[in-house]
Amino acid sequence: MTDTHTGGDVRLSGIGKTYGSFTAVHPLDLTVPQGSFFALLGASGCGKTTTLRMIAGLEEPTTGTVFLGDRDVTDLPPYKRPVNTVFQSYALFPHLSIYENVAFGLRRRGIKSVKKQVDEMLDLVQLGDKARHKPHQLSGGQQQRVAVARALINHPQVLLLDEPLGALDLKLRRQMQLELKRIQTEVGITFVHVTHDQEEAMTMADTVAVMNAGRVEQLGAPADLYENPRTTFVANFLGTSNLIEAEVVQAGSDIAVTAGGGTLRLPADRCSADTRRGGKLLVGVRPEKITLAHADDAGAIADGRNRVTGRIVDTSFIGVSTQYVVDSPAGAALQVYEQNIERDSRLTPGAEVVLHWNPAHTFGLDAAQDIDAGVEKVEDAA
Repeated sequence: MTDTHTGGDVRLSGIGKTYGSFTAVHPLDLTVPQGSFFALLGASGCGKTTTLRMIAGLEEPTTGTVFLGDRDVTDLPPYKRPVNTVFQSYALFPHLSIYENVAFGLRRRGIKSVKKQVDEMLDLVQLGDKARHKPHQLSGGQQQRVAVARALINHPQVLLLDEPLGALDLKLRRQMQLELKRIQTEVGITFVHVTHDQEEAMTMADTVAVMNAGRVEQLGAPADLYENPRTTFVANFLGTSNLIEAEVVQAGSDIAVTAGGGTLRLPADRCSADTRRGGKLLVGVRPEKITLAHADDAGAIADGRNRVTGRIVDTSFIGVSTQYVVDSPAGAALQVYEQNIERDSRLTPGAEVVLHWNPAHTFGLDAAQDIDAGVEKVEDAA
């Protein structure tokens, strides 16, 4: 299927939005490459939906310009932009069949022969056998695919997706993530997807922009954001990070720090902070990178690994892994995820343990930041 438009990147230049004295989006520059699957990720109220609505033309920017390719579309109404939006609510016409829902956009433009295009679209979203059904006869995931087909049939340059899987249960959401990624790959249209779900963004997107309080904190490929967070917000919001307050004692291609009476090392190129001797640093390591050894086995740990001693305060068995919480002089409530391959029955609450990991798996952040930024609180998840 070929796009009838000349295509081009989505470019936001100095785009910002204020409501009275409240700034929803601070002026930002953002480029979404043509044909990519791009996610705007953040907690509710971070400005991601406002940004999407400014691309759609549903919200007027206070400052800045929206370009589609080389075309300035800032002042164009939504229906004149080569953009379609899919919302969480699906917004299907309940009285029309699935076939007529998908054909709606073409018929409204006065196109008479729609059968071939509608059939192609229904095949793309794997709903060819449901053409005569009404929306209420379909599951939530199927209705969402109809909404995508209805939007794509107009051959937009850009498909905007606003929390499209938010109403689905977890298993269906995971299936739909793969489904949307497959559709995007097949049609090659630029998808811009807004979500608060980290796993969703990382599963589907080529590039993720992590937003916080109306600003883009960090932009990059999912694996790069996860492995090399630049701020405590990104480190905590994308998965879980152990952040340990430390002091630099030696700087070079490797950095040595002291924390809780012990020495830890990390590569200088994984550090996004000032590493002068005597300076403070937040040392980070992901829970799955750490190995847990009972204190009796400490002598068997290979040389050259970062080590922290501690005591297990809690364990949770979650099938694929066991999650441990360990208190140590380096930090309280350090998290360790161990795959359930050969479980050590001694690793129970109260046990003295050594946490050890490869120094290469350690990153460093500026200690002036809030160590808990981006940690999801119970009330946030509600």
